[in-house]
Amino acid sequence: MITDKKKFIIEVIKGILKLIVAGVFIGYLKEYDLIIALILVAKLTHNVYKDIIKPKNKNWLLLIGMLLTCFGGIVGETWGVANGYWEYHEVSRELPLWLPFAWMYAFYFLYKLELKLIPLLKNKSQKNKIILALILALILPAFGEVITIQLGVWTYYWPYQLFGVPLYAFICLVFVHMLVYTILHYICKKYNIKDLVYN
Repeated sequence: MITDKKKFIIEVIKGILKLIVAGVFIGYLKEYDLIIALILVAKLTHNVYKDIIKPKNKNWLLLIGMLLTCFGGIVGETWGVANGYWEYHEVSRELPLWLPFAWMYAFYFLYKLELKLIPLLKNKSQKNKIILALILALILPAFGEVITIQLGVWTYYWPYQLFGVPLYAFICLVFVHMLVYTILHYICKKYNIKDLVYN
């Protein structure tokens, strides 16, 4: 199924290391949500310039995906916190300022990782791409959450938890990412846009 297992594993490990760094960064600076937000905005601005504005072939799908994920994530966060399903700690507001940018970066992170991993698949069918996207969306965001939860950024109050992440959260994370995936797939199909991840 994978043409170069070593390269595939190296890319996954690099992705995991980035998640660890991001989780520790947010965990240790959790009470300074404005600082985290400004750093994430700077990083996202750099990425948008590098991947969308600067290249000749503009990848507007990347920006659309980031904005859709941000919207879906914030709707979910607002609903979850308002209903007492989880709570953020050491911030003066219900939702930390960095949250929308973290959701945007989550999409960017998964998209860029998929761009690196898909060429390593023997069969690059849409089915295999969807399976890869499902596996990544199920494991990696939850892994990042485990780190921040253990560092006291927030607490879930839902039952059936694994390292502080409840089963419902796994389902919600996959739902948001796969909903955005589906929307972008249909945009590519409708407007005949070529994208390695979505068609």
